[in-house]
Amino acid sequence: MTISDSPLHQPLAEPVSPRVAALMAAMTVEQKVAQLTGFWVDQGDEVVAPMAGEMLAGEATPSDRYEKASAHGLGHLTRVYGTRPVDAAERAAWLWNEQRRLAAASGHGIRAIVHEESLTGLAAWRAATFPTPLAWGAAFDPELVERMGRLIGESMRELGAHQTLAPVLDVIRDPRWGRVDECISEDPYAVATIATAYVRGIQDAGVHATLKHFVGYSASQAGRNHAPVHAGPRELADVFLPPFEMAVRDGGARSVMNSYTDIDGVPVASDPRLLTDLLRGTWGFDGVVVSDYFAIAFLETMHAVAADRTEAARLALTAGIDVELPSGDAYAAPLLAGLRDGRIDEALVDRALARVLAQKEELGLLDPDESEPPTAIDLDSPAHREVARELAERSLVLLSNDGTLPLATGTAGPARIAVIGPNGHDASALMGCYSFANHVLAHHPGTPYGFAIPTVAEALRAELPDAAIVSVAGCEVEGDDRSGFGAAVDAAASADAAIVVVGDRAGLFGRGTVGEGNDAESLELPGVQRELVDAVVATGTPVVLVVVTGRPYALAWALDADADARPRAVVQAFFPGEEGGVAIARMLSGAVSPSGRLPVSLPRSAGAQPFSYLHPILGGNSDVTSADSAPVRPFGFGLGYTTFTRTDLSAPAEVDAGGVLPVSVTVTNTGSRPGTEIVQLYAHDVHASVVRPVAQLLGYARVTLAAGASARVHFEVPTARLAFTDRRGIRIVEPGRVDLWVGESVADRESVATVTLTGDVHPVTAADARIVGTHVE
Repeated sequence: MTISDSPLHQPLAEPVSPRVAALMAAMTVEQKVAQLTGFWVDQGDEVVAPMAGEMLAGEATPSDRYEKASAHGLGHLTRVYGTRPVDAAERAAWLWNEQRRLAAASGHGIRAIVHEESLTGLAAWRAATFPTPLAWGAAFDPELVERMGRLIGESMRELGAHQTLAPVLDVIRDPRWGRVDECISEDPYAVATIATAYVRGIQDAGVHATLKHFVGYSASQAGRNHAPVHAGPRELADVFLPPFEMAVRDGGARSVMNSYTDIDGVPVASDPRLLTDLLRGTWGFDGVVVSDYFAIAFLETMHAVAADRTEAARLALTAGIDVELPSGDAYAAPLLAGLRDGRIDEALVDRALARVLAQKEELGLLDPDESEPPTAIDLDSPAHREVARELAERSLVLLSNDGTLPLATGTAGPARIAVIGPNGHDASALMGCYSFANHVLAHHPGTPYGFAIPTVAEALRAELPDAAIVSVAGCEVEGDDRSGFGAAVDAAASADAAIVVVGDRAGLFGRGTVGEGNDAESLELPGVQRELVDAVVATGTPVVLVVVTGRPYALAWALDADADARPRAVVQAFFPGEEGGVAIARMLSGAVSPSGRLPVSLPRSAGAQPFSYLHPILGGNSDVTSADSAPVRPFGFGLGYTTFTRTDLSAPAEVDAGGVLPVSVTVTNTGSRPGTEIVQLYAHDVHASVVRPVAQLLGYARVTLAAGASARVHFEVPTARLAFTDRRGIRIVEPGRVDLWVGESVADRESVATVTLTGDVHPVTAADARIVGTHVE
């Protein structure tokens, strides 16, 4: 899986079907080039992609540009539903007619691929908004994520969309990075299994998934968007690449998108070692590589490795980018100019074209379309809402609780509840950066969401109808206005309990506190929200703190301070989506028991970043440094309303280094309520030929047990889960001792075992399994 052992760049001639070969032979160069570009029909002044305003400055009107760009057909139509609020049925009628026009313009009956965003559900007006990917990670539930993906894909297919720019497989390395809320976890295996489940779900519905951002994007310098990446080849191979490999080899992903960044001075968009040698030569990927928006032009304007757009086009085509999105900034006129003056070999165009036409053949876009557009469209059906609620509920992480939660109900419960904080009465606070509401509707004030999304306060009123509930903001998410503190303190003082809901507001490029382009220098809660919490706690009223965010924040003050100076309970919610308010209310009431676990370490401070639980001995605390990097709560941590024990971890004394390691453990619900445990199996390679992390998640399983019940959980662990890149740059499994343990988090070794891997060093190949099998009895 390393770059260095990959074959050199693939030949330009690749096998194609007879139909595609005949099409290519009949096409003019202008028709060929048209299939390698997209066009953003609705792009206006709103900035919903990096540098979009600068890229379009001085251009002709969109209609004039579109007429010119589509004169010979078109490869992609960019976000026809996801750029502005449009009625789905009206837009579908336009799209069906437009596809027929594009098929005729192509000269060969070739329709365009319609791509959309779908990171938190289809990014279209009135469509269901699911929890953000960081919440998927907290739920540790690939099966439910697969169901969600299938529902999203079905909505897209109904609207005539063919490809989604999701999921994100970037492994979190630094919570200061604004795009953390788009990511799943800091653990590569969690990212891999959950993202691959999403790929399966959406592709089962007939829509092609796009893996992004290939590769290393989340390791950007100082957590700054688009910043250089200094990762070495071993970190790339052992941390960043495995999720993509699983999604390609086990998920069958049909598309990949490049990362904006450069790695050790080489922009990924111009690197054939990654986009061709590794992706296609080693992994056997046979789909299409699309550029991230404007990434090819950025080779000239941002990376300065191309003198002009023609050279940028040559570099990207050579590297293996087949389609330029969102529009033809380099693959249109600049590419044609390079073909005419000999700077670009037409064989490069043919290689990309063959892949694009093969994708369109697979999607049925080379065939005549006699269908009619849909007229009755429900993008937020009961099935959507059921999955949205289940995923939100399973993603909530209980960080602390002195017994205040769950709130008692009936006559024993709090008669008066104050819901305080800026995120308690604002629906937008429940949605991530790539939700249509925060991504697009923020530019259209006054436009309704078009779907129900109860706030936390509204959901609590419905969940606890006998309680008198008052809602007071107290402050905004951003800014230093403390004028609302007095009303918040008064409300808390007169209440039996205070639910204080604080956190982030998702947005783009300076609009909001988290999201694309919203990187942070501090990991303290934005604005004066911490001061608000302290003021409410000081009233003496029992306080439950609910943190609704897109990144983990430094919360030691709320978790580890003296008992009388901190909230009675703390709940972490990662942008839980349209049913998030309901999920939070149901958890607070006790209707559901929390089962989420931290998919990312809860940071101590911004100064301790970047940090990962996957650190070697010298990457953690030790006597050789006075800096404390230990997280406030470790990876995998999360409480519930019941307790569990994990006993009798068993594994064979020896297993061949190229074999399968069977491990089992008994889990018992020792409390008085039913609950769900995330069984986490960890390992440590005690002695190796290169430095290894002190802990590594091998596998996990969700297990629901009645009070007092036990289950035996079995893991079938391919030894390739213990692979690493050796000094030659080859992925191997090395013989030697491995410590195993299970516990409530990575930091808890409740039940332990040891296994010795025997035999010869095992080089990892494509035949080695990548997924841990689990079953419960």
